[in-house]
Amino acid sequence: MSPNVRTFTVSDEEAGDRIDRYLSLKLNDLSRSRFKALVKEGQAAANGVKILEPNYRVKQGEQISIVIPEPEDPVPKPENIPLSVVFEDDDVIVIDKPAGMVVHPAAGNWSGTLVNALISHCGDSLSGVGGVRRPGIVHRLDKETTGLMVVAKNDRAHAGLSEQFAAHGRDGRMHRRYQAIVWGVPERRKGTVEAYLGRKQANRQKMAVLKEGSGKHAITHYEVLQVLSDSARASLIACILETGRTHQIRVHMAHIGHPLLGDTVYGAHFAASARTLSEPAQARLADLGRQALHAGELGFEHPLSGQQMRFESPLPDDMAALLNALRSG
Repeated sequence: MSPNVRTFTVSDEEAGDRIDRYLSLKLNDLSRSRFKALVKEGQAAANGVKILEPNYRVKQGEQISIVIPEPEDPVPKPENIPLSVVFEDDDVIVIDKPAGMVVHPAAGNWSGTLVNALISHCGDSLSGVGGVRRPGIVHRLDKETTGLMVVAKNDRAHAGLSEQFAAHGRDGRMHRRYQAIVWGVPERRKGTVEAYLGRKQANRQKMAVLKEGSGKHAITHYEVLQVLSDSARASLIACILETGRTHQIRVHMAHIGHPLLGDTVYGAHFAASARTLSEPAQARLADLGRQALHAGELGFEHPLSGQQMRFESPLPDDMAALLNALRSG
């Protein structure tokens, strides 16, 4: 559905009011908290300039506009989307997620998600603990990150898997290993990044490293697997998470000066570095069109049988092609 855009001109009497309160008075069918959220999402503007802070004070004569998304059906519908199923029984299903697939419905992605595909594939057997929009989901991968995910098919499995993910492998039951291609080579070939993460104030869609106590504790262990050229322009690394925060690997590696190739959010300042690569590597990076990150190993204790499960996924073709081009360059 198309969004609804409403525009108002600030009068002399209205000048100086907070933008979230101003909008709530203009459109009293929505709450002030809803307008506050819409402003933070980047849906409001003053004279065409996007406003991201709900405490922004409106000025006389300003044209204030707000985009109000149409309400969506909160219950995802089954969609016959092909899935790469690695393992499945009555309790869990392990899939190899492709690039470009969002895990569950949310603003801007109400269809074509993994959840839509799972509802079609599994029918009514998915766990309901995650709610109607996230049935069976116990962990996530970014839209453009590929690799292994496990989904619970009943509530007992959901509870058991959630407990393991909460421990993040510290008790030996859960294992997650990622492969990433990063710019440059970390000075320490094996190390740990420990930095608090939270949403960036100026852009709520982007995560950032924050001061202790201001964000969520996050720990990433990394190891350089291979330096990919004589000029050391890039390297292949492995990452193991001790916590599972949004965009964790991407933010942590950028924080130490080695963002992921293809990451336009956290590695935009390295865009010019692409021109230093060989022509074949530049072409493969352009073909990739996403961050070079793959969830290649997943291990967990079966939540009902107690059996130790372990799965591996090879690098997808686009990352493998980039890797080979970098090795040759």
